[in-house]
Amino acid sequence: MTQFERMEAGLIYDPGDSEIMEAQMPYLDKLWEFNRLKPSDSEAKTRYMKEVFAECGDNCYIELPFYANWGGAHVHFGDWVYANFNLTLVDDGHIYVGDHVMFGPNVTIATANHPINEALRAKNYQYNKDVYIGENTWIGAGAVIVPGVHIGRNVVIGAGSVVTKDIPDNVVAVGNPCRILREVGEHDREFFYKDEPIDWHNLTKDS
Repeated sequence: MTQFERMEAGLIYDPGDSEIMEAQMPYLDKLWEFNRLKPSDSEAKTRYMKEVFAECGDNCYIELPFYANWGGAHVHFGDWVYANFNLTLVDDGHIYVGDHVMFGPNVTIATANHPINEALRAKNYQYNKDVYIGENTWIGAGAVIVPGVHIGRNVVIGAGSVVTKDIPDNVVAVGNPCRILREVGEHDREFFYKDEPIDWHNLTKDS
C-alpha cells in the first residue's frame, strides 16, 4: 500500500511522501492565486470553489483569505454556505458541510492528527479523520473543530469553542471543551437576541 493510499484509508502515513507532495502542490498554488482575488471578483471565487472543491453547491461564498492544506480539494460544501474571514480547513481528510452553514471569522477545522507515540511523531507521521457538519448550523468566531467530530443539524457552536466530541442536532453548545448549553427551543422562534422579538412580518427575504 502506498503512502497516498494509506492517507486515503485514514491510516498513519508520511505526509511528506513525494507522491503526496506532487499531488498537493498544484492545489496550494491555485489557493495562492485565489487569495489574491479582489472582493468584487465573485465569479472567480465561485469558479475556484466549483473547480477545486470536492463538491460545492450553489450560492456559496468565502471571504478571503481562506486557508486549506489541499486548497479545498477534500472539502464538500452544500448550498448557501457562508464563510467569514480566515477560515482554515486542514483538509488532508475530508470535511463535509451541509446546506445553509455559516462560519464566523477565524474558524479552524482540522482533520489531520499526529500520534501520541513520540517515536512516530519524530518521523512526522500523521493520520486523518473526516469531519461532518450538518445543515443550518452556525459555527461561531474562533471556534476550533478537531479531527473526527460530527456536528448535527440546526446547531449553534459558540464563539471560541473547542469541539472535541460529537454534537447532536438542535442544540447550542459552547466552551472548551465544547458542551451542550441548551436545546434550540420555542424562545428562539420568537426572539433573536435575549428578549428582543423577531419582527417576522418585516422579514421578506426568500432563500
